[in-house]
Amino acid sequence: MQHIIDRFISYVTIDTESDPNSTTTPSTEKQWDLANKLVDELKAIGLNDVTIDANAYIMATLPSNVKHDVPTIGFVSHFDTTPDFTGANVKPQIITNYDGGDIVLNAKENIVLSPSYFKDLLQYKGQTIITTDGTTLLGADDKAGITEIVTAMEYLINNPDIKHGKIRIGFTPDEEIGRGAHKFDVKKFAADWAYTMDGSQIGELEFENFNAAGAKITFKGKSVHPGYAKGKMINSMLIANTFINELPKGEIPQETRGYEGFFHVHHLNGGIEETVLELIIRDHSAKQFKKRKEVIQSIAKKINKKFQKQFGGDICVAEIKDQYYNMKEKVTPVFHIVEIAEKAMMELGIKPIIKPIRGGTDGCQLSYMGLPCPNIFAGGHNFHGKYEYIPAESMQKAVEVIVKIAELTASTDFAQEKEKSKKTK
Repeated sequence: MQHIIDRFISYVTIDTESDPNSTTTPSTEKQWDLANKLVDELKAIGLNDVTIDANAYIMATLPSNVKHDVPTIGFVSHFDTTPDFTGANVKPQIITNYDGGDIVLNAKENIVLSPSYFKDLLQYKGQTIITTDGTTLLGADDKAGITEIVTAMEYLINNPDIKHGKIRIGFTPDEEIGRGAHKFDVKKFAADWAYTMDGSQIGELEFENFNAAGAKITFKGKSVHPGYAKGKMINSMLIANTFINELPKGEIPQETRGYEGFFHVHHLNGGIEETVLELIIRDHSAKQFKKRKEVIQSIAKKINKKFQKQFGGDICVAEIKDQYYNMKEKVTPVFHIVEIAEKAMMELGIKPIIKPIRGGTDGCQLSYMGLPCPNIFAGGHNFHGKYEYIPAESMQKAVEVIVKIAELTASTDFAQEKEKSKKTK
């Protein structure tokens, strides 16, 4: 486990924050720092065909060690971290034999990771918890996934008695800004299916995710001296506030769960003359997803109608762009790939938690690109913020799951299991 911890810390201390406003791939130059390190490490542990392309997409191969025909499987993770919270100068803290109490992340700033608020912590009493120092995120999303994949490949190389087919691994930039799969070469990857190691708590296994879109709404106004503004000034910030208040009540992230969709306002910038509102739209149902996008346009139309005469044109312009879709449609026809992961967990004494992803992974886009790709836990909690943490034991279990999936896929009864899966679906 110490080997896993050391590898993980070597990754998270490299800043790889992505930038949604950049047009390059990767979106930030600093992502190359970890990408190049990973290439060297993959070669050092003995993987074949280690490549990195002009956009920092990394691929490598562990050759099959069985003679019979076995499907080629893949494991995928991303090395960027979210721009939602700083990932610079990460200083991990390691709490051994966690006692179930409060963890002081930063005494000076009185930042405390407490099980009274984050109840999941109590699952890990007695384990080794890796946290932040309260000033940055940790980066377990998804450097934990990378740690687990590299460690699993290293383990299989060092233990050739474990039978497995050909395994492909892929590491991507810019997943956190929705572009992780955009330039992923599925044909070059050449796997029958893959798994992203990008879930949260131990046991998570996911093959459903949100349909997702981003909306940018621009509001125009008219600036006039406030002393003479009667009947003349139009404050675009107040119009934006009106728009937000028109959104359906309660359909926000902090009041929804499970299959419930939402609207999430995440940026609001502006002045009197112009304000830009950015939000995301999420829903598992394709039908409801379409309706949510229609709601945005309907509110914009209503505001324009109200102010058209005074402003002399459209005061509100809504631009909506789809980001990704629910992978369920692509995974269900090959459901045996989910069952293999489920069986792997059960054989290792891990209770599978099969539930919809309230978000997205590279896997949802890859599934629509021809590479069915369910998502497996990486072990972290409280992603995208200073309260992020991960139990080292969860990373160790994720390594074991990867190894077990490789074993099961190479087993001689695999063809029978695949046929059984088809009959039950």
